Amino acid sequence: MDTGESVKKGSFTLPGEAGYEALTLELAERWGADAIRDSDGTVLSDEIVAAGFNIYSTICLVRIDNAWARANPDKLQQNFLMSYPVIAEGDAASIDLLSGYFREQFRVNVGDDPKAWWQVFDRTTGEEVPADLWELDAERGVVTVRDTQRWHKYTVNFLAYRIWEAISMYNHITNGWGDREHLMPIDPIYPETQAFILNYLEKWLQDHPRTGIVRFTSMFYNFAWFWGDSPELRYVYSDWGAYDNTVSPYALREFSKARGYSLTSEDFVNGGLYCSSHNVPSQRYRDWMDFMNAFVVAFGRKCIDLVHAAGKEAYMFYDDHWVGTEPYGERFKDFTFDGLIKCVFNAFEARLCAGAQGVKTRELRLHPYLFPTGLKGEPTFKEGGDPTLDCRRFWVNIRRSLLRAPVDRIGLGGYLHLVQDFPDFVDYVEQLGQEFKTLRGIRRGGRPYTAPFKVAVLTAWGKLRSWICNGHMIHGLELNELIESLAGLPVDVEFVSFDDVLEKGIPDDVKVLVNCGRAHSAWSGGRHWQDGEIVSRVTEWVAQGGGLIGIAEPSACELGGQYFQLAHLLGVDRETGRTLSKDKPLYKKASAHFITQDVTGEIDFGKDVDGIFVTGSATHVLADRDGSPRVSAHNFGTGRGVYLSGYKFAPQNTRLLHRALYWAASAESDFGPWTCSNIHTECAHYPGSNKLVVINNSEKKQETLVLNSNGNPIEVSLDPLGIQIIDL
Repeated sequence: MDTGESVKKGSFTLPGEAGYEALTLELAERWGADAIRDSDGTVLSDEIVAAGFNIYSTICLVRIDNAWARANPDKLQQNFLMSYPVIAEGDAASIDLLSGYFREQFRVNVGDDPKAWWQVFDRTTGEEVPADLWELDAERGVVTVRDTQRWHKYTVNFLAYRIWEAISMYNHITNGWGDREHLMPIDPIYPETQAFILNYLEKWLQDHPRTGIVRFTSMFYNFAWFWGDSPELRYVYSDWGAYDNTVSPYALREFSKARGYSLTSEDFVNGGLYCSSHNVPSQRYRDWMDFMNAFVVAFGRKCIDLVHAAGKEAYMFYDDHWVGTEPYGERFKDFTFDGLIKCVFNAFEARLCAGAQGVKTRELRLHPYLFPTGLKGEPTFKEGGDPTLDCRRFWVNIRRSLLRAPVDRIGLGGYLHLVQDFPDFVDYVEQLGQEFKTLRGIRRGGRPYTAPFKVAVLTAWGKLRSWICNGHMIHGLELNELIESLAGLPVDVEFVSFDDVLEKGIPDDVKVLVNCGRAHSAWSGGRHWQDGEIVSRVTEWVAQGGGLIGIAEPSACELGGQYFQLAHLLGVDRETGRTLSKDKPLYKKASAHFITQDVTGEIDFGKDVDGIFVTGSATHVLADRDGSPRVSAHNFGTGRGVYLSGYKFAPQNTRLLHRALYWAASAESDFGPWTCSNIHTECAHYPGSNKLVVINNSEKKQETLVLNSNGNPIEVSLDPLGIQIIDL
């Protein structure tokens, strides 16, 4: 790699480990670390702490003292669970509440009046069963429902304490911690818990005089993660963006006082769907999120004020107990965090961190984590694992985003001693660190060249869920795959909601609007498309020159005879069984088009939406399969619409998307400068420093041409996963 810059100390956080002092200090030197951190299950020895590095100390405020948690079992965190359905075979049904759930994680809350907080439903009819027709056997954890309808399904929404904190549980089981004590999560919503946490934190700060940065993991409430009792279905429900774990009778009463109305268990259970980020949120749920966010920020600020008063900096790790701390929320700046750390596997996660406002330092925690196994139990730092290959593949995607939006630091976490058996991993991290420092240095010269228009992604969540859908990359989720491509493309991207469109319209500087997702999802929009005002506003915007890209089931909604509510803009709709009696227009596939100019062979979008048909002869079908259009282009007024039947992050699809954005923006003539001829390579031109960075995203050697602003080609040869930095 020709970077023109050698490794220098700085911008790297190393996980240290007592008992491995020599290894810690050796790798700190090799990897150019300027900071050393502890990790779950490790401590830093005096020798490491006194070695002259900035020290990160990790603290999770809701699992800091198990003795206090045991002494105050009514202050543990809770959530609503829905029992597994039971079919009534007669006029009564018995329901074992925790049947199917991991009983080491939950304990039924029988102390708060079940009749006040729980609900029983006939799920066959959707009707609630009156409270006088069911009884709880508290000792057995069984609810008996009377006067049931034979062969109907019955469930109970009930409150459960979480008696084993989920991240501790995951780490414990993953790393085989044996009889180590199960940590319990305490709930800071209670004044008594707040007083305990603040007192504990103040003393902890005094006991860590050499700590320079307090790394909160993250604040108080973990994302929803309900485990099952079967190892074959361990994760019953998980949602990185859900507020399910913030519920308690105390909080619900406080909400009622503040908002003037009461929520029920069904507002959270939602028929067993819970409050998944994939679903369009109800206004009642959004009110709850806002209420809890206000609390988390207010109490979090008290904790951070203590850190600052102690002369230390406060960083937040944006994973684990992050709920209520969204970096793109309006209140995030009020925390006064000094830094944000994001665990990343890919490009869009890096963009989430890079774009966060209200902090001065943004840091990526890279993968693989230094654990024996990965998130899904696959071998990593153990026999059969290849952590170097894993790291290279993660980094090549993350690097794409860093060409567009920089961060300040990188680092690792876990058990440092595990790298001893993988010297090639040690070598590669050294190389990776050099790449990062070089790219960061180049970016100081200013922004890279970007397209002469802005792109907006339209979802039910809008800005709040910028660069994220639901945790890490979920392969097959079209919007995840899409934003992974967008994260490395030379275009400015923002995220807007349907409420934004109603209140403010589409931003003036946006030229292309993207709506991507499956019907009824928060990403496609679901019920929002029943609002005719939204449809008319988007229609007017496109008619006056805007560009619309719809992917999978954009604007899908069961309303009238049109399934895609923007079918008139896209030029296609979908057959769902309601219009089988209507003949569909025929089409001829276009022989060539700007959008598909770089396509060779079959397009692979993963799992396409089928049953697509054109709405008229004005629709140009650019690719199809079995009579169903897969890529199409359509003019409407002075604007344009593009439809893709699915999306998967891949080099050819990323180039197709890149071209589709330009075509939708009516900017084809601007396409070409600072674009690689080889789809397996990408580049960024930095006018301020007059440098060109070219990267190879493939594991094979590649040759590519880059056209400069004058249309003159620059020839570049790249090693597998390589990088070239060229002075122009």
